Amino acid sequence: MKHVKIANVTVGNDLPLTIIAGPCQLETADHAQMIAGRMKEACEAAGAQYVFKASYDKANRTSLSGKRGMGIEAGLKVLDGIRKTMGIPVLTDVHTEAQCAIAAEAVDILQIPAFLCRQTDMLLAAGETGKAVNVKKGQFLAPWEMPNIVEKIESTGNHNILLTERGTSFGYNTLVADMRSLPQMAQTGYPVVMDATHSVQQPGGRGGSSGGQREFAPVMARAAVALGVGAVFIETHQDPDTAPSDGPNMIPLDQMGQLIDTLMRFDALAKANPVQI
Repeated sequence: MKHVKIANVTVGNDLPLTIIAGPCQLETADHAQMIAGRMKEACEAAGAQYVFKASYDKANRTSLSGKRGMGIEAGLKVLDGIRKTMGIPVLTDVHTEAQCAIAAEAVDILQIPAFLCRQTDMLLAAGETGKAVNVKKGQFLAPWEMPNIVEKIESTGNHNILLTERGTSFGYNTLVADMRSLPQMAQTGYPVVMDATHSVQQPGGRGGSSGGQREFAPVMARAAVALGVGAVFIETHQDPDTAPSDGPNMIPLDQMGQLIDTLMRFDALAKANPVQI
């Protein structure tokens, strides 16, 4: 069982749950700080570890007209500011090899998007930064293929790896989450993350944008935590219906405190009675 130390947080499948949460994309510095502050308070109250997440660029929007975010220069300044002033680790997506070293200067975790999870040069570039790397399992990938991805990152000497389940393509515009993948990926020894919000996404379901079923995001989170995972990834917003991206999947910010408290209760039970595969 491997533990990954990320600033003041240590993630492990046998350690108290870590919550990775924030808006889908950065909107403004004040907005990001507001959500980070609210989430930090909620996690501290529930006894959960917390990592803030947000994307400076959403490079894989459904349509050309989709809003992409603040951009790398402005976005990384915001993320670095949150990390330094609020004392919490920060995660963001990277989309090219060149972005990895740049983003690593401002954040604690580099996230490889699901569509890029098999891109060898991306994985190597992220690994070579020495920062923690969170790889989202592609919608097209079986969980038992993830050791190949792990091997690529480990080849750089970097063993700070997180593996995320975000659902598997199941027909057009639909995903299904197979909970068997969580203990299967945990057999790598690395911490497993459940992406509760993207797993209820309906990719391209609205034609020019993705749809989603946010009412089922807490269901995914509860089911995963009951099995025993290292972390849960949740996108949240004070008004998801006005969020510039992925609003249909997001859990409203005012519901997060109660959900995290519930998840910590499930987590305590799961960690006291670990699943044996």
